[in-house]
Amino acid sequence: MADIKIYSAVVCPYAHRTRLVLQEKGIDFDLIEIDLQNKPEGFTEVSPYGKVPAITHGQNRVWESAVINEYLNEIFPNPPLLPSSSIGKAQARIWIDFANTRFVPAFSSLLRSKDSQQEEEAKKELYKHLEFIENEALGKLSGEGPYWFGESISLVDFTFFPWFERWAALKHYRGFSIPSEFTRVKQWKHNLKERASVKAIAHSKEFYIERYAKFATPVPVAV
Repeated sequence: MADIKIYSAVVCPYAHRTRLVLQEKGIDFDLIEIDLQNKPEGFTEVSPYGKVPAITHGQNRVWESAVINEYLNEIFPNPPLLPSSSIGKAQARIWIDFANTRFVPAFSSLLRSKDSQQEEEAKKELYKHLEFIENEALGKLSGEGPYWFGESISLVDFTFFPWFERWAALKHYRGFSIPSEFTRVKQWKHNLKERASVKAIAHSKEFYIERYAKFATPVPVAV
């Protein structure tokens, strides 16, 4: 039995983040799949919010994906998944916060759009965030390297990638592809897809299209 147990749900992008970190670091863990529509009794004793991911490490319990990932990076320091400098760590945390407070809500808002007006507004918002990533993140921090901070993969890469693996659902239900002008974003996504840790737990486009159908209420066609 492994010291680490992760409580996860296969469709959850937040849990996907932590599973990527576990894979990248080669940490032995026990995977406990949670049916979020029918949570097992006692689950809130591990995850007080009743959400995934949550982990137990011996007698310790940690929840919230960004917090879990930093915890794992400290407890299992190799390979390091944060920059070594103070400013580098600060920049990483800024981008993780950007993912959580801006990018992910925009993605979700577009997928869950209830009408054509909301859909168009959500597309503009998500486009704006992709443009910001293209110019402010990948354009200034990556250099010629394949990842967010150049040659070394980081928690930031794993923070964003689950939503990019799910992009097929956004394209299928909302007709929104990653715009061709965002060449760095598209190359970054390709680089992540080729990473061994990503491939190890990747799912197909069809998998996400099927499972995200319930979130993507069809937009009524204007008559």
